[in-house]
Amino acid sequence: MLERGKTVLGYGFGFDLGFSAFGILFVLVFLMIVGIFFVILIRGVSTWNKNNHSPRLTVPAEVVAKRVNVTHHHHAGHSHGGYHTTRYYVTFQVESGDRMELFLSGSEYGLLVEGDRGQLAFQGTRFLSFNRNGDEVR
Repeated sequence: MLERGKTVLGYGFGFDLGFSAFGILFVLVFLMIVGIFFVILIRGVSTWNKNNHSPRLTVPAEVVAKRVNVTHHHHAGHSHGGYHTTRYYVTFQVESGDRMELFLSGSEYGLLVEGDRGQLAFQGTRFLSFNRNGDEVR
């Protein structure tokens, strides 16, 4: 028997299973954020592990390009403030003609100029050092 004032189907839509649309959406968004976090974490650990298992190579190379990637991060509700992240990349060309773009620290990036030739040391996708021809080991 139905009591007066109660709806048969709950919330007037027929899906009163203890869940609201907001509750389901909240759980889905939460799971999506956690999933993205784990995918990024697994990719980072995978790259780190692959680099650690790659041989350390030193090859003749030339600096053919440099670029900077600046990402701005703003605090919610503020039009100014926040912080930025700067990442430095250099493209090296080896004798075979193959090119590779490697991430460098700002101090290493600042020491290189397009056209520099020397010995590039790297391990997988990890930059180790670059010694110009005729330079002493830094």
